[in-house]
Amino acid sequence: MSIDVARVFIGFDTNEVVAYHVLAQSILEKSSMPVAFSPIVLDNLEGVFTRERNPLQSTQFSFSRFLVPALSNFEGWSLFMDCDMLMRTDIAELWALRDDRYAVQVVKHDYTPKIETKFLGQAQTKYEKKNWSSVILFNNARCRALTPDYVNTATGLQLHQFKWLDGDENIGELPREWNWLVNEYEYNAHAKNVHHTDGGPYFDEYKNDDYADEWFATRDRMLHVTQRHATA
Repeated sequence: MSIDVARVFIGFDTNEVVAYHVLAQSILEKSSMPVAFSPIVLDNLEGVFTRERNPLQSTQFSFSRFLVPALSNFEGWSLFMDCDMLMRTDIAELWALRDDRYAVQVVKHDYTPKIETKFLGQAQTKYEKKNWSSVILFNNARCRALTPDYVNTATGLQLHQFKWLDGDENIGELPREWNWLVNEYEYNAHAKNVHHTDGGPYFDEYKNDDYADEWFATRDRMLHVTQRHATA
């Protein structure tokens, strides 16, 4: 019997380590299917990811996310997620949306960021297809253009605007609830995956943002330990 396993790659940044673990916790505690996590850690990609950091990139995984198909041996499907997210429902619902007609599936945001500066003083860059690449379902066999050499040398816009595909008809659309942008969009009780794109609640400036209480509750559950007392 073949067991369906959701392969989830999460961007990892040493400036917000807690974000990775809380997102993973939020996925695990709601998932009805097996999940395999792969953090995208630059120190683990020595010799594979070699490009220099761009002053405009706000996270360490801005470009390394596009290695997901290669890290999956260009087989099956994989999901990439930014770390500053919180899953509010069963990831099996998202996994079930995979559609072989497309090379990738994303939420096709159409917005202009409200702020000029993000967390840690990072500039808020504005470009077409902004935040499309923060949640990506990769149909890996159809993403063979994303070799390590290409990912290391392509421009940021070539990568994030999916110019490595033959055309935008290869980009499928996911419902917006799977990448709900906190502060950019109004509070939505039905959002399935929320994205603290301006800055996560773990930064003081954003600790009172929408969904922050859910994030902190998830963090507390992630840290929970049941004390066991030895008996004589």
